[in-house]
Amino acid sequence: MSAILEARGIFAGYMGQPVVHDLDLEVQAGEVVCLLGPNGAGKTTTMLALSGELPLIAGEVLMDGEPTSAPLHRRAQSGLGYVTEERSVFKALSARDNLRCGAVAPSDALKLFPELEKRLDVRGGLLSGGEQQMLTLARALCRKPRLLLADELSLGLAPLIVDRLLQAVRDAADEGGTGVLIVEQHARKALRYADRAIVMTRGRARMSLSAHDARAQIDDIESHYLSGAAAEDAATAAEPQ
Repeated sequence: MSAILEARGIFAGYMGQPVVHDLDLEVQAGEVVCLLGPNGAGKTTTMLALSGELPLIAGEVLMDGEPTSAPLHRRAQSGLGYVTEERSVFKALSARDNLRCGAVAPSDALKLFPELEKRLDVRGGLLSGGEQQMLTLARALCRKPRLLLADELSLGLAPLIVDRLLQAVRDAADEGGTGVLIVEQHARKALRYADRAIVMTRGRARMSLSAHDARAQIDDIESHYLSGAAAEDAATAAEPQ
């Protein structure tokens, strides 16, 4: 069976200069894959390229085994959900109207996040950061995407909120068969909800392993790849001489 999402040797960047180099990855139906790496590793650029928001410099992206160069809105029509690192709420609209703009019934959103019930008539800009992210994720998941790309769901949020968000993603994979690729800074927490992990530094995939193995090696992964200076040293050592 073809992967829902596959990247083959992709190079992506800006003004013709690659930030991501020769990256291979795939996401199967019902699988949560976690993309880990320090700041500047190329994780967000990877997500932009996979979503169709950023054109590839080289390589190819396949959805359901078919190469695609379609823009983001076309991929969304084919079952892609994309949650960016910036909370995408309409600040002047109520939470209820934010959901309606995404063609999502408030009742469906409340099944995911009941805590939004008392906030449905509050303007998006007045919601807490956690409530905004719940609203954003509910809008994506309630449309039953076949593939979800989620960039930094946990950014700036309390641990309990992060667990709620990641559990909703895990449930979408387990119950709805959604294939999920998430970018996360909080490696230890994300690996509790993931099936596999890909570790990036300086635009390249350095490790690809099961979440179980990543959890077992998390101290080494953090010291060699995910912490600033150590990540730079490890990446430099891996470069061809």
